[in-house]
Amino acid sequence: MKTLIAFGVCLVLLGGSGAWLLLSSETTASCSGLPENKRVQKSLGEAMQPGMSCAELGEAIVKATRGSEPARHSRREAQTLKDVLFSLGFEDSENLTVDPALRVPLATALADYAPDVHEMLAGLDPDYVSHADATDPPWEEGGTYHLAVYTTYFRDIVRAISQDPQAYAILRVAETRHAAQQLAAVPDDAAGVEFSLPAKKNARALGILDAIGVAIIQHRGKEEGQAWHTAVVDRILREPATERSYQDNPADYLIAAWLRELRNTPNTAHADRLATQGLGMARSWTTARNTDESARQDLLTEVERSESVAHQEIKS
Repeated sequence: MKTLIAFGVCLVLLGGSGAWLLLSSETTASCSGLPENKRVQKSLGEAMQPGMSCAELGEAIVKATRGSEPARHSRREAQTLKDVLFSLGFEDSENLTVDPALRVPLATALADYAPDVHEMLAGLDPDYVSHADATDPPWEEGGTYHLAVYTTYFRDIVRAISQDPQAYAILRVAETRHAAQQLAAVPDDAAGVEFSLPAKKNARALGILDAIGVAIIQHRGKEEGQAWHTAVVDRILREPATERSYQDNPADYLIAAWLRELRNTPNTAHADRLATQGLGMARSWTTARNTDESARQDLLTEVERSESVAHQEIKS
């Protein structure tokens, strides 16, 4: 029953997903009200110190939620991040703002949960629907604990955090790296859904993320929006990449190929290149795999459609 309720809430909220695009504010309660939140106090425990600054609180959140290795988390670490996310303002998420000092730390924390962020952006995995309620604890799968919040609420959080271009770039880079890993994990003999779904889901997640960025730019106006966009691209291009052959390391190859493609794109075309990142990565991937041309074109058509639908969904 809870699964059906959670899924229904997601569908209802999707209908009003465009409302928050018109709302943004640089002012908010001190540290987004987290120091006074009982749930956050309980999760952070001794790490929550009286009188700490928002920057110090952000650092404490990162430390309390980061695992011993990337994308590997204990139940407590995942629960702490979930508690923080739900404490940001679920009841009025369309007006959600995040204290400027918390934006980069929250993006840094989320980047360590790239598989979960990927699924919450895409909104396609039923496990992330059935575990999305605030009362649902993290669940274990694949040797780590995962967390979920409602899809549309998560998009509101990403929008609020991404008012800082560095925070947005951190999320975008983390999604890029996870997308490359998803493609690299597809077996050489994969066919049907096993072959097509990772690329299509990548396109959807990246498309949602890009559409959020476009909405931020449009709301800020021409000059401020351009400055935000330039800062995002500059941060992405500073990301280190290891040049390897596809045979030696498929994920590293795809990441380096994407960054090289963006670097070689004229400044005036960066926005278009970012808007079609999922397609670009799928194109590099199928070329490197020597995919049959007919199958390749069919896949690229589906990927392009997934990316387009994701953009339209945010604009609605």
